[in-house]
Amino acid sequence: MHLFTPHSHDSADRVDTALETSRQGIRTLVWSFVALFVTALAQLAVVAATSSVALLGDTIHNFADALTALPLGVAFLLGRRAATRRYTYGLGRAEDLAGVVVVLIIAASAVIAAWQAVDRLLHPHPVGNLWILAAAGVIGFLGNEFVARYRITVGRRIGSAALVADGLHARTDGFTSLAVVVSAIGAALGFAIADPIIGLAITVAILLVLRDAAREVFRRLMDAVDPATIDLAERTAGGIPDVLSVNDLRMRWIGHTLRAELAVVVDAGLTVEQAHRIAHDVEHELVHAVPRLAAATVHTEPAARAADAHETLAHHR
Repeated sequence: MHLFTPHSHDSADRVDTALETSRQGIRTLVWSFVALFVTALAQLAVVAATSSVALLGDTIHNFADALTALPLGVAFLLGRRAATRRYTYGLGRAEDLAGVVVVLIIAASAVIAAWQAVDRLLHPHPVGNLWILAAAGVIGFLGNEFVARYRITVGRRIGSAALVADGLHARTDGFTSLAVVVSAIGAALGFAIADPIIGLAITVAILLVLRDAAREVFRRLMDAVDPATIDLAERTAGGIPDVLSVNDLRMRWIGHTLRAELAVVVDAGLTVEQAHRIAHDVEHELVHAVPRLAAATVHTEPAARAADAHETLAHHR
């Protein structure tokens, strides 16, 4: 299909791709926000009827999860702006900052859920309407699982670590919602303490999500790239005709696209025009072979006497 489908790699095409992925991200956030907000509102009504602290913790977390769509939405909108002379790479890194805000929101929801559960342990209160409580737990699970699958699928498709982290967060929320059903069963069997204990268990689950989300966002902030992606890029560049070897390959994320820098060794007898053509051949193949790669800066080096030129900068390193 690549041979028969018209294609190019100029800057306009790359901008169009970035805009399309941002549109997908914003659309995902809007629908997941609506789903979680409706779920949380339904649960809040049940909290008023049952006085369940376990369900209250789950409801707080669902509201927080819905609110994480706001910083991500702002980041996607900023990422659609064109590069300027001040922000020469655009504003794609705003998505990484949004990931930090998501982590902070998750942490805040864990604190609130823990406080409510401990308060209920210290000041017991009966839980009523147990069948309604159990139904609310099931509703919470279904709403969160829908959002989780949607966010994770789109996040992986467009290469958004923040959106994937938010999807994993929603998935764990779904299982914590099922814990509310357990608290209802415990209360029905006469174990009133089951409700605050499940509330604490939900807090622990939130903390586990916090750990995973923080790790994912930290890696993106530190420009971590999957080593398998590096291996793929090296193999692809090394397989280009007239490329003798590949050196100094680096990659980093900017928003949900990758940028690469590398040096390729070519025959010292090539003309500048020939070396320039090889550099563009390398970038062309890399953009097609490496998922989410938007551009590559390729430096060509002669196979002989390259070290002489390197000495010019040696004392700066």
